[in-house]
Amino acid sequence: MGSMFRSEEVALVQLFLPTSAAYTCVSQLGELGLVEFRDLNASVSAFQRRFVGDVRRCEELEKTFMFLQEEVRRAGLVLPPPEGRLLAPPPRDLLRIQEETDRLAQELRDVRGNQQSLRAQLHQLQLHSAVLGQGHSLPLAATHADGLLERSPLLQPPGGPHQDLRVNFVAGAVEPPKAAALERLLWRACRGFLIASFRETEQQLEDPVTPHGGPTLHHPCAQAPGRQQSPPGAPSRRPLPASFHCHVFPFVEQEEGRLTTLQQLRQQSQELQEVLGETERFLTQVLGRVQRLLPPWQVQIRKMKAVYLALNQCSVSATHKCLIAEGWCATRDLPTLQQVLQDSSSEAGVSAVVHRIPCRDMPPTLIRTNRFTASFQGIVDAYGVGRYQEVNPAPYTIITFPFLFAVMFGDVGHGLLMFLFALAMVLAENQPAVKTAQNEIWQTFFSGRYLLLLMGLFSIYTGFIYNECFSRATTIFSSGWSVAAMATQSDWSDTFLAEHPLLTLDPNVTGVFLGPYPFGIDPVWSLAVNHLSFLNSFKMKMSVILGVTHMTFGVVLGVFNHIHFGQWHRLLLETLPELVFLLGLFGYLVFLVIYKWLCISAASAASAPSILIHFINMFLFSRSPTNRLLFPGQELVQSVLVVLALAMVPVLLLGTPLFLHWQHRRRSRRPTGRQPVEARGRGHDEDKSRILDSSDTSVAGWGSDEEKAGCPGNSEEAEFVLSEVLMHQAIHTIEFCLGCISNTASYLRLWALSLAHAQLSEVLWAMVMRGGLRMGREWGVAPVVLVPVFAAFAVLTVAILLVMEGLSAFLHALRLHWVEFQNKFYSGSGYKLSPFTFTAEE
Repeated sequence: MGSMFRSEEVALVQLFLPTSAAYTCVSQLGELGLVEFRDLNASVSAFQRRFVGDVRRCEELEKTFMFLQEEVRRAGLVLPPPEGRLLAPPPRDLLRIQEETDRLAQELRDVRGNQQSLRAQLHQLQLHSAVLGQGHSLPLAATHADGLLERSPLLQPPGGPHQDLRVNFVAGAVEPPKAAALERLLWRACRGFLIASFRETEQQLEDPVTPHGGPTLHHPCAQAPGRQQSPPGAPSRRPLPASFHCHVFPFVEQEEGRLTTLQQLRQQSQELQEVLGETERFLTQVLGRVQRLLPPWQVQIRKMKAVYLALNQCSVSATHKCLIAEGWCATRDLPTLQQVLQDSSSEAGVSAVVHRIPCRDMPPTLIRTNRFTASFQGIVDAYGVGRYQEVNPAPYTIITFPFLFAVMFGDVGHGLLMFLFALAMVLAENQPAVKTAQNEIWQTFFSGRYLLLLMGLFSIYTGFIYNECFSRATTIFSSGWSVAAMATQSDWSDTFLAEHPLLTLDPNVTGVFLGPYPFGIDPVWSLAVNHLSFLNSFKMKMSVILGVTHMTFGVVLGVFNHIHFGQWHRLLLETLPELVFLLGLFGYLVFLVIYKWLCISAASAASAPSILIHFINMFLFSRSPTNRLLFPGQELVQSVLVVLALAMVPVLLLGTPLFLHWQHRRRSRRPTGRQPVEARGRGHDEDKSRILDSSDTSVAGWGSDEEKAGCPGNSEEAEFVLSEVLMHQAIHTIEFCLGCISNTASYLRLWALSLAHAQLSEVLWAMVMRGGLRMGREWGVAPVVLVPVFAAFAVLTVAILLVMEGLSAFLHALRLHWVEFQNKFYSGSGYKLSPFTFTAEE
């Protein structure tokens, strides 16, 4: 948790890896995830690197794995997850895995091909049997145009006048949708000399020619036997059915021959089914081996490929006896890194060496998180990854973000529902089914479960402050107001009460106000007519107080950045003027609000001065005769604060650029000879300040594209340009001064969203639950009516108030942290440390 407040110290290290042990060393580093390798071969093409051949072999294996995985999925099976922790295999095992994979793939191709061939033969036999089974008793009938009877024989007896007429029989199977088109085509091709009969088979036959991965097509086959009468010299019509993908079979005219052929076909089908069963059993065995061997191989080959890709980023020494690698590593992990390299290279006879090297690159940012802090750090990183060792807003966001959300979402009932939902996810976080769910919405909620937990908990707290539970006030303690005292001490008549149906509690009457409510808002305000006016004033002033406090805290956090980076001039030239400007104007406004709460009594409340008018007159240097002063000397104090705040603007605008200009001129006049020890120490602090100060890009020595972290090396420092520094500081000054006004007004969203949430909850209760309770009481069927009414109330509460209003409050709290809070001290211009690790590969 120490790195949560500031990113850890990261060092640039150089690794000397013996060639024989380089693979093992990088593999172990991938298991631990300690080093982010830098590409030392950026100018070398990917095809010219040393281990490109090994990478290509791994990619070829991955293609074979994809084929095996597709075959397993095609068979309706699932690959189990690999068991245990698998290490990257030694390079010598690559050949063994490749041979076994190729053998499995070849066996699978052969068996799958045999299966498809046997299925196709069996399908042909089944179709032929179906055609003969329906064709052996086919009645042939025709209707002649000359009025012959239907039962008259179609063919004339032998020796008749048409004895030279040739009659051919064609039988086969075609899909039902193509039968009508085939019949029309054959009729036209045969010039009308055709008698066709189509019948559907009694059983559906499986089509073996189904595309891989597609559904198996079951279609009824149609039989097309008949007599084709062709005149002499007519061309053959047999190629026509082939264009419709028909299956044409020989058709024996004698019934005895057809029965014999049908019996032979059924016997052949039975034999083929036995052979096909044996083939499928062998295919199941091959797929079982694939299921057992493929998952660990996939993990191992992915790790091996990652190792070779990391080795391709290393440079080769002149003697080709070792590989040289550079990378970023956390300083606290350097002893572990050295130990791992020594253990991994012990068998090679020469130990790997690691040593720290200096560099002026901006190091990457490393902030270690756990399951609780990860969601809060994600909120900060979504705005921008912090610069190296910059103050991290995440620890403070753990408290401020749920609290500001709860200010806008304050309701005991709604907060309790959110808290219970998050608590259920927290309690079930170790269950595999919960962690491996693929739904994106569920993954979003699950990753932010601890954030939701605190948001619900803080909403319960603010709900008790507002005294709202599903928009209803609860009487936990006795109310501080008493109506009986006004009734006994007043001379109210029946006529007065009839003319004034609504009465106002007067706290100046003795015994009416018994004291403040112990915790939160008094429940009597829920019955008052001016309930909304009271909450408006209360929540608006509370929003201003919270906003100014939050912004001031952001400015104070910038002090720790300046101290850590050795930028002492910024404490006097930036932080102090910013605090004076902010607190002199808006801190004074907070003071007026608190002073009025504490010093104005109920007796003088009617003539209390307006804070808003005083604040406007403060900038106009004027006075309103109808608005009395809050305290003696108020006008003088206001004038001094305005003048002091305005005087801070030129200090903010010119202070830092002039100081940097003076510092640059002094450095340029310094002799280049040998410096004293004290001067060298001061120079080291100045270099640290220049390198880590991203706002002075002309002095820092690295470009504006800080994510690339380009190191200038031994090149000369960039030329100091005063105009650029002045422009940068002018933008910062205008942004801060105008931002103090707009940011303070932006915190009024706490007031607006809180009132909107309360009013939506009130409307939902009045239009749904109150009507249901009234109907149940009047009709005397309360249980029957309240069940659907409460169901509708529950659905609308979850959909509108929890989901929609919760998302709205979440986004507004996010904006308050990103824009109003973090821009006071947080630049977010860094980049994350991405160590080489196998976690993603697994």
